[in-house]
Amino acid sequence: MSKIIDGLYYSESHEYVRVDGEFGYIGITDYAQHELGNVVYVDMPEVDDEVAAGEEFGAVESVKAASDLMSPVSGTVVEVNEALEDEPGLINKDAFENWIIKVELSDKGELDDLMDAEAYKAMIGE
Repeated sequence: MSKIIDGLYYSESHEYVRVDGEFGYIGITDYAQHELGNVVYVDMPEVDDEVAAGEEFGAVESVKAASDLMSPVSGTVVEVNEALEDEPGLINKDAFENWIIKVELSDKGELDDLMDAEAYKAMIGE
């Protein structure tokens, strides 16, 4: 059974957003990392890049698949998780602890379009 954390926002493409003030930490869900298997590479945008809700911002590659990362919210990238460059498998250890990008949110209203933990559990059938 996948770990799902209350208080986060979830997208249909299996990304999450943890909101902290004006910032959002975006990563892939525990369910997504289980589906992908052993993560070997994370393609991330650069600091100061703009991301848009529903648009691709990078990719995660595992030994068995590659998956595009879709931004659940719009904003400006203020930080990337550089630890993932050297050790992408950290996502497999704890997908929620090892976020991929931190963005300054440009429209907090977009969060209303995402799922809460209960809705995400229902979507993945858990």
